[in-house]
Amino acid sequence: MDSGLPKINKVLVLLATFNGSKFIEKQLETILNQSDVDVEILISDDKSTDNTIDVINRVSKGKENIKFLENKKKFGSAAPNFFNLVSNSEISSFDYVAFSDQDDVWHEDKLFSAIQKLKKFKCDALSSDVYAYWPNKNIKKLLKKSFPQKKYDFFFEGPGPGCSQVFTKSSFEKFKYFIIQNKNNLNHVDYHDWLAYVFYRYNNLKWIISDEPKMLYRQHDNNQIGANTGFFAKINRIKDIGNNWYRDQVVGMYELITNKKFEDFIFTEKLVFKPLSLRRKKSHSIFVWLLISMRIFRD
Repeated sequence: MDSGLPKINKVLVLLATFNGSKFIEKQLETILNQSDVDVEILISDDKSTDNTIDVINRVSKGKENIKFLENKKKFGSAAPNFFNLVSNSEISSFDYVAFSDQDDVWHEDKLFSAIQKLKKFKCDALSSDVYAYWPNKNIKKLLKKSFPQKKYDFFFEGPGPGCSQVFTKSSFEKFKYFIIQNKNNLNHVDYHDWLAYVFYRYNNLKWIISDEPKMLYRQHDNNQIGANTGFFAKINRIKDIGNNWYRDQVVGMYELITNKKFEDFIFTEKLVFKPLSLRRKKSHSIFVWLLISMRIFRD
């Protein structure tokens, strides 16, 4: 019988951990305290050598909504750990799926707000601006990712941190199937969240980038992928281009998703004539256009 009360949406949060004992308790608290949603957390730990597991066991004692995956091997980085979570998640009883890091602080309405936007705009996935947060200095800095989306931006940049991403169940089932089918072809992918964006946009699944930050994205020496702000971050990005890391990520993900040659894509889409359609920020789009013009993306 219909009670007449609004439905409480069920959300599965996929949480990857590794040596996060200093921060994991706070992260778990902010997930468990999400308002107006029914949350379950699935955790995959990458053979932590600190007491991360002990902290999780203590926090989860008596709670049926925190579950562990039993991992027999070490993944070595965040992306394969998240691919493991995606592949082994059971999402049939949930309405939405979200990614989480181990060391951030979520606003109480992070998930509910995302779900409301997904419904309002009839979207399949959402990411958002976030506040980069340096707790030792008590500094917050807005990381704006919500510039207008461009025709090809998903091939050349991610949509914001994976910890801001929320997916509808029906669309995530498609992404999960793709990950399982390509489990032997993911070794070169360093960004699970960027790959999700490429998959969704290429397959005409609607993705929105919200301009409402709903979390503190913790920054510290152990961040695998940080805020990318400041002088040294710019130097690192230049290094990534110089050592072909950026090219390899772009080309590798394009060819994985499309099963086509990236160089053919440059010619068929006439990218050399579309300098403002490659990334969301104008200056970044022109820069990538210059890289294409200089044949950086070709073998």
